[in-house]
Amino acid sequence: MRSFNPGEVFGEIALLDGKERTADARAMTDCDLAVLERRDVMEFLERQPNAWPRLVEVLGGRLRASDLQMAELAMQPLPVRLAKVLLRMAHSETLGRPADKVEVSQRELGNIVGAARENVNKCLSKWQRSGCVRVEGTWITISDRAMLEQTTEQ
Repeated sequence: MRSFNPGEVFGEIALLDGKERTADARAMTDCDLAVLERRDVMEFLERQPNAWPRLVEVLGGRLRASDLQMAELAMQPLPVRLAKVLLRMAHSETLGRPADKVEVSQRELGNIVGAARENVNKCLSKWQRSGCVRVEGTWITISDRAMLEQTTEQ
């Protein structure tokens, strides 16, 4: 799960290649969206070729983030992957929410870190017993950020 800040875009892959979307989006709060039609964007890019570098920059950033996530999935144990994802999600939460609180289901976390929900639950339960996190439904509060950060360095 990824949070977006005002002005950010999503759905750019399908917009550019005209194929099906690679993911679904779900709003967690009220929001205003602008929907762009592919034909309109392609016409704009033909008229304004100087817009391509910014588009390439956005796509490059997304590709780098995906590469990082794949490397984490392939090379690190579950607690490290899970700690990194929770810290990243807490950092990117929308304005108005505490920086140490994220809303995400354990199934979604499992999908993000490449693990079964049951294994995510075991890890979160262990962390909860140690006082590192507090789990309340789909809300996860990071109680001991230093301990979670230390987990990422293993």
